[in-house]
Amino acid sequence: MPQLEVDGALLTYDDQGPRDGDGVPLVFIHGWTADRHRWDHQMEHFSVERRVIRLDLRGHGESGGAGSRTIAEPARDVVTLLDHLKVDRCVLIGHSMGGMIAQTIALDHPDRVERLVLVNSIGRMTYSRGRGLLMAVSTRVPFKLFVAANIQRAFAPGHPREEIRQYIRASAATPREVVMTCYSAMRAFDVLDRVGEIEVPTLLVHGYHDIQLPVQQMLRLAKAYPDAEVRIIDAGHELPVEKPAELTRTLDRFLTSKG
Repeated sequence: MPQLEVDGALLTYDDQGPRDGDGVPLVFIHGWTADRHRWDHQMEHFSVERRVIRLDLRGHGESGGAGSRTIAEPARDVVTLLDHLKVDRCVLIGHSMGGMIAQTIALDHPDRVERLVLVNSIGRMTYSRGRGLLMAVSTRVPFKLFVAANIQRAFAPGHPREEIRQYIRASAATPREVVMTCYSAMRAFDVLDRVGEIEVPTLLVHGYHDIQLPVQQMLRLAKAYPDAEVRIIDAGHELPVEKPAELTRTLDRFLTSKG
């Protein structure tokens, strides 16, 4: 379990697979209140033939540090890790907040990104009526209730309740300060008017039942990309753990396609 100190935060990461494997390394970035194990299925599959890197963002999982007040902060952490690992170019794959981080890196360091994959992510936060109400009361309800409400909504109808409870417990273990500052960072995130600058092949994968970041918002983002492929999967917001095998197959097809 290697770690790297970045600006006072000890970041935990995994770096697996052959260094001389096919293609540039894959870099997986998890979402809000999650950790690097959201990508277990993809890690196991892809690290057989190519280098795969994933990390716990600061304050999440097994990484230390305070919460990030802007999406640019964890983006800098990821770039620092890539510098440390001597990775000059990669495929960035981000889920939800991780997709926001990936887009930020692609805009700030276009020479470092060969392809881009956004899983249940968007370019500008817009809110449904229900989401807006939840945000309005978020600071007035107990922290664990706030986290539980968000994670419960993240899964498609019919997902096993015990598994949802496990993810609620894991998310609630994330320090409150980290959860709330990252939540504010996501609310302020907006690159919708800039993503036309991202010219690398891009895949947008979204859960049809996502009510956290509805599919219509992703489609608006897809229209802004000059070279975007869209895939809709029968899942909610937590696509990497709801339909891990289907997501892996979708990534496989995109990574092996000519772009």
